[in-house]
Amino acid sequence: MKAFTALVKARTMEFVRDKGSFAWTLIFPIVMIIGFAFAFSGNDNTLFKVGYWGPKDAGLGFFATPQTQFIPYEPSADRKPVMEKLRQHELDALIDTTTKTYWINDQGKNSKLIVLLMNQQEGSQGYTRLAVSGAPIRYVDRLVPGVIAMNLMFGCLFGVGYVLIRYRKNGVLKRMKATPVSALTFITAQGVSRFLIVIATSVFVYFGTNLFLGFRMEGSYFDLLLLLSLGTVSMIALGLALASRFKNEELANGIINLLTWPMMLFSGVFFSLEGTPGPLQTFSQALPLTHFVQAARAIMLDGAGLVAIAPDLLFLGIFTAACLAIAAWLFRWD
Repeated sequence: MKAFTALVKARTMEFVRDKGSFAWTLIFPIVMIIGFAFAFSGNDNTLFKVGYWGPKDAGLGFFATPQTQFIPYEPSADRKPVMEKLRQHELDALIDTTTKTYWINDQGKNSKLIVLLMNQQEGSQGYTRLAVSGAPIRYVDRLVPGVIAMNLMFGCLFGVGYVLIRYRKNGVLKRMKATPVSALTFITAQGVSRFLIVIATSVFVYFGTNLFLGFRMEGSYFDLLLLLSLGTVSMIALGLALASRFKNEELANGIINLLTWPMMLFSGVFFSLEGTPGPLQTFSQALPLTHFVQAARAIMLDGAGLVAIAPDLLFLGIFTAACLAIAAWLFRWD
């Protein structure tokens, strides 16, 4: 334990004393959240986003409106999550062509216009209008879980994987091999140090920006912290798996970027993938960051508990175990 504690302290102080990396880790996500909050706070969106159940009604001219994005939903699936999207203003309207019913959010900025369009459309006779209520969710409320996820991804992959590869190239690992410290103790110390750094910086970023922007938080802070901890461990495990054999920093940098950019673009960090091609949505579900972002938004925006996000937690747990197994199998000092 003495050697383990010394290694954790040494790695943590190495990060803290690197003022450039330390400042970047704290300031970059805050600047990004505030920047996106202002950039997307306007109400100039003219595109309708409408979900529907059943076949498209050829007689309903509304389906031919070119300014509208239509998203089909399975009629037999649970409709409660879809209705929740309408309450949260993720959808402007919902249409059921089999029962000739459509729903709007009476607090939505486009609700009156959609009602007017439906009344003017040919074939809309016989459709019944129903209304739901719900306050809008700002873009920044949806963005915060994504930025935290992106921050922990870069912090863990570069803070663990890249650093270990640099140690290997510089001969640090080779010298550590000659000491009484075991590989397990050394690797665990690196992981614990990065875990503490990522958790501390994520908490600072969240509460620091929350003072100015007032995020929506419907769920439990304990559940969110638990999810953050598991997400951090999963990214550390991925970093360890990447660092187990590589000894070239340039190659490692390319591999890490090859992994991080798809996760950043296709995990729903900045925008929803709903309505995108099916293969892309299937691919996104294989990314650990997708499950972290989904679960974090469910806690913050929907008030979901641990039972509701259990599938995402299970995926992260299995992913972590697989990466740790790969890291233990492939790891070499030199």
